Amino acid sequence: MAKQRTTYAKIDAPAADEARTFRAAVRDVKPLPQKALPEGLAKSGPRPRRRKPSPAHESLDAAMPLVDPMPIVEGSGEVPGIAGGDPLAFQRSGVRTQVVRRLRRGLFPIEDELDLHGLSQTAARDQLAQFLACNRAAGRRCVRIIHGKGYRSGARGPILKIAVDLWLRRHLDVMAFTSARPIDGGTGAVYVLLRA
Repeated sequence: MAKQRTTYAKIDAPAADEARTFRAAVRDVKPLPQKALPEGLAKSGPRPRRRKPSPAHESLDAAMPLVDPMPIVEGSGEVPGIAGGDPLAFQRSGVRTQVVRRLRRGLFPIEDELDLHGLSQTAARDQLAQFLACNRAAGRRCVRIIHGKGYRSGARGPILKIAVDLWLRRHLDVMAFTSARPIDGGTGAVYVLLRA
């Protein structure tokens, strides 16, 4: 035991010598006096991160155009597009597939919700644009939009569902969206992932 202690003492001796030498070198050092900063130069806390504003469009009509309620393909007499029970999905380039898979499974917490049932296209578009802008400014990442399945629209089909699909694809703050789980509205609602 005594040999081990003396061995440790010999190993620690250079470190102890360095510490004594350092203390001897800084023995006469005195701290600088602290001066009060002028009012304008007082240190503030960390500044909040500024979000990039969304690029301004010329008008809402150009960014989110209204959908023709009865687009008929010439010669066929069929209404193209999305049916009430069809799922919606969109993924902007650069968004990983795993992120969209998590969104589809409802693994992102829903931070806000907008219900567009019973609104005209113009009112729905205005509310959607305002809703997306407010949530983006608030720093929210995932929201749910309920557009309905359009079963009461008759032969016209799901007008709001088609319009919401188009508007969200064209909105630059939307990174991805997918139809919700059945418990959250199924194909009558979408989970929307906003730009961070």
